Formats: sequence, C-alpha cells, structure tokens
Amino acid sequence: MGTLAAGDRAPGFTLPDQDGNPVSLADFAGSPVVVYFYPKDDTPGCTKEACQFNDNLRSFSASGAAVVGISADPAAKHQAFRDKYGLRFPLLTDADHEVGAAYGAWGEKTLYGKKTVGVIRSTFLVGPDGTITRAWYHVKADGHAAKVLAELEG
Repeated sequence: MGTLAAGDRAPGFTLPDQDGNPVSLADFAGSPVVVYFYPKDDTPGCTKEACQFNDNLRSFSASGAAVVGISADPAAKHQAFRDKYGLRFPLLTDADHEVGAAYGAWGEKTLYGKKTVGVIRSTFLVGPDGTITRAWYHVKADGHAAKVLAELEG
C-alpha cells in the first residue's frame, strides 16, 4: 500500500477497543478525528506520544476532534497501558496490521540502520467528511501531539 495525502479518502475500519467494543471510523462522521498508529503499548516513545495526546485531549475536544490510537497490542495490554497512564481515548487493536497497511503505516522502515518491517509511527487528521486533511509519517513522538493540535486549530 502507498502513503495517503491530504484529499485522499480515509480507509474505513472497525477495530476492537481496549474493552472489546467495536470502534469504526464511521462513528466519527461529521467531526474531525485524529487517528494515530504507534508500535507498542508502554514503551518510551509510545508512552510519551500517548501521554501528550492525553494531556491535550481537552484542547482536541474543544476543536471538535476525537483521538484514537491504534497498535497491534491486544485488549489486555491496551487496558494496562490506559490504566497506568490514565489515558482517556480509545486504543484499538489492529492485530493483523490490515488497517495500518491501508493507511501506509505498516511496512518497511529503517531502525538503527537495519531494514525491518513494522509499524511506521504515523498520524492522520481525518476531516468531518472522511477525507484526510493531513498525514504525518515517520513521526517523532515527543512534541507531535502539539503539532497535530496546531494543524487542527490552524
């Protein structure tokens, strides 16, 4: 799968959240939503990124936007991650990386000079009409939530 850009239709999905409830992109129709893909619960970069989205959640809400995090981790790991850091947004399980691949957030990347296949830390701002407003690939976790918020408020 290729990468997505502004103006592309966001690939639809339905994935289970940390409590096993299905969450669909369509659930957010009519409002903007931040969909971000991250490698693994409770690892340093992913924790920093999740906590910064969480810390800014009130500002995202004030702009009308929801935030959704997606990784391959199972519900039990998502629950532990949520509870440990008080995360207040859904964490979805993309066990087979199908949704990540549709967004271009799963594939070959270079890690410490070696080519590997895995999650490409990526964020998508999806507009109320279901099209991509902005796509970020190979995101640096620290400070990213603020960049997304600035784009949303822009």
